[in-house]
Amino acid sequence: MKKITLLLVAFCASFTVFAHEYKAGEIRVVHPYSVPTLPGKDIGSAYIGLENKGPQNDQLIGASSDRAERVEIHTMSMEGDVMKMRQVSELEVKGGDIIKMKPGMGYHLMIYGVKPPLKVGDKFPLKLQFKKSGSVEVSVMVQERDVGVKAAEGHSH
Repeated sequence: MKKITLLLVAFCASFTVFAHEYKAGEIRVVHPYSVPTLPGKDIGSAYIGLENKGPQNDQLIGASSDRAERVEIHTMSMEGDVMKMRQVSELEVKGGDIIKMKPGMGYHLMIYGVKPPLKVGDKFPLKLQFKKSGSVEVSVMVQERDVGVKAAEGHSH
């Protein structure tokens, strides 16, 4: 019986680590996470899930954190054999759509001038600004690189 209780407690604890979400108007922000900064670097990245529960399109137009000099919205894509990363001024979230940011391809948030470096287990505030839905502050959890990817891929409601 003790083993079952311990397994149940561990399962519930791991679920709460991955099941954090926030709301700004019709936008639901799911599982904001980051990965550790590389040694000697002050640049990081953050990933979020965005779900527009409303019928109207909205746009993520900015982000900021008191742990960083600046936060930018970026996209990554392959052009031939070359991976290209570029800053975008906004990320459209169409009515009814879901966007899942994850490492490697697509959208992400670049965090410049991170102080102190991001370590596994850290949490930091990130303020997201939407054109129609206003702003919301989320708590970003710093996780191992492979844990964050698996959580973002498997998270749904």
